[in-house]
Amino acid sequence: MKNTLETLAHTAIEAALKAGADAADVITLEGRSVSLDIREGKLEQAERAEGTDLGLRVMVGQRQAMVSSSDTRLEALLQVAARAVAMAHEAPEDPYIGLASPEQLAQSWDITAYELYDDTPEPSPETLQDDARRAEAAALANIGVSQVQSASASYSQTAVHLATSTGFSGGYMRSSRALSCVAIAGTGLGMERDYDGDGRIFQSDLRSAEEIGAQAAARAVARLNPKKPKTGHYPVMFDERISSTLVGHLLSAVNGAMVARGSSWLRDALGEQVLPAHLSIVEDPHRPRTSGSRPFDAEGLPTQPRHIVQNGVLQSWTLDLANARKLDMQSTANAARGTGSAPAPSVWNIALTQGRHSQAELLREMGTGFLVTALIGSTINPNTGDYSRGASGFWVENGEITHAVNEVTIAGNLREMLLGLTPANDARTHLSRVVPSLLIEGLTLAGS
Repeated sequence: MKNTLETLAHTAIEAALKAGADAADVITLEGRSVSLDIREGKLEQAERAEGTDLGLRVMVGQRQAMVSSSDTRLEALLQVAARAVAMAHEAPEDPYIGLASPEQLAQSWDITAYELYDDTPEPSPETLQDDARRAEAAALANIGVSQVQSASASYSQTAVHLATSTGFSGGYMRSSRALSCVAIAGTGLGMERDYDGDGRIFQSDLRSAEEIGAQAAARAVARLNPKKPKTGHYPVMFDERISSTLVGHLLSAVNGAMVARGSSWLRDALGEQVLPAHLSIVEDPHRPRTSGSRPFDAEGLPTQPRHIVQNGVLQSWTLDLANARKLDMQSTANAARGTGSAPAPSVWNIALTQGRHSQAELLREMGTGFLVTALIGSTINPNTGDYSRGASGFWVENGEITHAVNEVTIAGNLREMLLGLTPANDARTHLSRVVPSLLIEGLTLAGS
């Protein structure tokens, strides 16, 4: 598979250069996936996909164009290359585009150390169906569950190869196995829904179907008979399931494309404190068995661990080559791309410093407030950081959960919110974003 993709990539580059391109790079993907849904013990939907895709980027002077194709025949590649060069001639000039120079490119890596691919046999459709059925049965075993909306299982494997006209050529394979369950508790207008799921690179790491189904059921039942809290200013705990969204807003704000456009609420914050002094955010693209790991980025630069935030102070933007040039900086090797798009900045695996206390201990410290377990919609002002989101979860009195809560709006400002974080110690370390439950001392709740 790798050799096929490598050959395709180099053939496309040669075709582009012969068609008149000054430079070119190609990303090629080959993969297969299968997914299915079970409902009431029967197969409700099944899908299988297989294919090879190629994305060619060409540069003519300071103009560029991208063309993608799933037709890998030689005559098709020649047409794609000619079309891309013709498009580039008509594109506007961009002084910041350009491939990495040879000395910037990744030279060697040990892909086995990343453990991105599970070479055990692909699960049969019968095995995936059995997983989903067992998850559904485990959820229905909870007497509070009225039905299971869906139980889903999937598997995929993908090979990727990147090549550039400046001499880079490299690729690797990925695999994924996932299982999820959505349970519904109650009846009529009193129905509540919740879920659980797991996704892993290695099939042997996947949590059991019984655990996933039972957890989905327990969460749905716990949401029954919700109430609205009174409007006011309260401490809020973001559960570990959704706490990464807060860090995600910070990561979006330090994206080099946002900063270069001047549309980030952190655009002037480099070198300033954005988190409490005892907290850091570390990016590690070399973490084994983690979906965000990779030896090189989409421009062929070698990835490296880095501090995005260190001891509360913002250290770096997230940059690809073009946005680094716009900001007169160096790329952080964070370029990502698809077959139909140019490279753009994206973060890999990140981890926020974990705290010393459990979520339960922080809830007791919180006293009275709101534990958020689900967020609905989003109104985030990217220029100011003003934050407003619908939420549901549980009300806490005297440090103990008393009842479910829904139809609440949380409002605040991200700059102030992030400076007031207190983390728990419950982050799941196998995830690409390792973020524990987060307590914020005071936010405005719009309820009854």
